[in-house]
Amino acid sequence: MNSSFSKIVLITGASSGIGQATARRLAADGHHVVLGARRVDRLAALVAELQAAGHSAEYQELDVTDVDSVRGFVEAAHARHGRVDVLVNNAGVMPLSTVDALRIDEWNQMIDVNLRGTLHGVAAVLPLMRARREGHIVNIASTAAYRVDPTAAVYCATKYAVRALSEGLRQENQDVRITVVSPGYTQSELADHGGDPQVRAAVRAAAEQLAIPAAAVADGIGYAIAQPRNVDVNELVVRPTAQN
Repeated sequence: MNSSFSKIVLITGASSGIGQATARRLAADGHHVVLGARRVDRLAALVAELQAAGHSAEYQELDVTDVDSVRGFVEAAHARHGRVDVLVNNAGVMPLSTVDALRIDEWNQMIDVNLRGTLHGVAAVLPLMRARREGHIVNIASTAAYRVDPTAAVYCATKYAVRALSEGLRQENQDVRITVVSPGYTQSELADHGGDPQVRAAVRAAAEQLAIPAAAVADGIGYAIAQPRNVDVNELVVRPTAQN
């Protein structure tokens, strides 16, 4: 990519899965990627890999549930580079269980990471983008933002909310582009942590049969970002062909 088109792209949840794949794709496209997550050892290894390949990347520890952490992540990148062109709000968790299991701490974790974390990112970048009258926010939702399944009621609620938030932002902004990307079964660590053990095993088995590589979702994000300023790719649903 011509350097004149290089963008400063911030990615949350960049230590694995879709975030990691997006960092690789966008860095290869010639953008400068700023990677955030809690697992800084993984971020450091990824940045070293990207720099060894001749790409431009840096990282900073980030907890999207902490508004000050998100604000610091964005403001530090802005101070270093003078602008923030794109935020990919990717961090997410998915501990699944039926509602009657009453796993309230996990409900709150999904609300805090999936929804509140997305809002924290929006709050940090939107004033900067509005001041420049240019920018792009990419919110990662899910096919769970379009349908509700047993064991996923709370997770779906958070992803429906991310989709609704994205559409509201789109309608409120004529200069800042808003894209919601909704992956189906994707190779990631999302189903590896928390939730009901039987549900987790079932989801993992389905993913082993169906899941597309995270790079497929990253390609969609790259496509949306590459469009001209007057073209806003509002929604992308990327799922395995065999997923119903």
